[in-house]
Amino acid sequence: MVTLAVVGAGSRGLSYARHAAGTGRARVVAVADPLASRREKFPDATPYADWRELAALPRQADAVIIATQDRDHVEPALRFAELGYDILLEKPMGVSQEECHAIVSAAERSGAIFAVCHVLRYTPYTKTLKALLDAGRIGEIVSIQHLEPVGWWHQAHSYVRGNWRRTDESTFMLLAKSCHDLDWLVHLTGKRVTRVSSFGGLHHFRPENRPQNAADRCLDCTAEPECPYSATRLYLPLAGREIWPLTALTDDVSEQGVRKALRTGPYGRCVYACDNDVVDHQVVNMEFEGGTTAAFTMTAFTPSLHRQTRVFGTHGSIEGDGDRLTVHDFVTGRTEVVETRPPGDATARGGHGGGDEGLVEAFLTAVSTRDRSSILSSPTDSLHSHLMAWAAERSRLTGETVRTD
Repeated sequence: MVTLAVVGAGSRGLSYARHAAGTGRARVVAVADPLASRREKFPDATPYADWRELAALPRQADAVIIATQDRDHVEPALRFAELGYDILLEKPMGVSQEECHAIVSAAERSGAIFAVCHVLRYTPYTKTLKALLDAGRIGEIVSIQHLEPVGWWHQAHSYVRGNWRRTDESTFMLLAKSCHDLDWLVHLTGKRVTRVSSFGGLHHFRPENRPQNAADRCLDCTAEPECPYSATRLYLPLAGREIWPLTALTDDVSEQGVRKALRTGPYGRCVYACDNDVVDHQVVNMEFEGGTTAAFTMTAFTPSLHRQTRVFGTHGSIEGDGDRLTVHDFVTGRTEVVETRPPGDATARGGHGGGDEGLVEAFLTAVSTRDRSSILSSPTDSLHSHLMAWAAERSRLTGETVRTD
């Protein structure tokens, strides 16, 4: 039985811990979070209001799940690595290149099992696609088109009203949301990226796009019924259910509690009257070792769907939508549809199409057997995908092509 400590018991920490406990292979023995309501969700664990209280003690568990806010990753990661804990670290690793290098160095020094939560590598869909590519079904990969459809309501929730709306309070959009995707493209090709160019910006969620006579809060707004980003339409139908994204608003998920949160908290604000500055659309062009290229688009203005990808090879191509893969064979002219049937939808609420569960299973296997092979990305692999994000952001801001080395 693997024993776990949870540092940061919000949505992600709670999800990973519940997956781990649900396997029957792990139990949570310690939880550190400043909110008592979150600590109380682990009644059998020793509670700590600050992770430093836990870190001041001798090692209390085999492994630690670190799922604090992005800017609060580096200190606990360094300390728990020093204490000899195996570490499951939510992405992004850190919010500066220096932080990420320090975390990788600490993980390598400690010799511990270390995994960044690049959950897209662990979905049944990805495993099937990777197996097809590695088997040479479409020959050599020449180019890839990849779309991350963030979803109009998810953008409004997390990146306009929510915790990831500002670069100075969290980090820039590409690192916060899409280091998943950059890492995934490296995983598919098996190659490092050498240079990138990028374009994008904050197009829509700006004060000048505010409807005439719009109020500062959706509860008071005469324009609300026609607004796609209405907080009342997004959250009130979920009242009474302890699920994300509602749990980000309030611990009281009754209708009264939700209305109070919309009246007083950040999630009830007009999306055109927030203090957000992260982009709502961005494209990244990548060149890999050997000349393979990829074009990645992240956009807010979609339904919340699985990622959509086209992989173009010398002997065929594959189109994928997260549910199924369509393989085109240039030799036979035949088309094969491969169903992957993910166990959940693309959102955090749906477990990222089985990725959350797959990651946790792999981590527990590595911790219990001391065999790292189930972990699909090394610390240096994760560092590379983060460096890709910084290179792309520099390109977006400067208009120049940027090398990743």
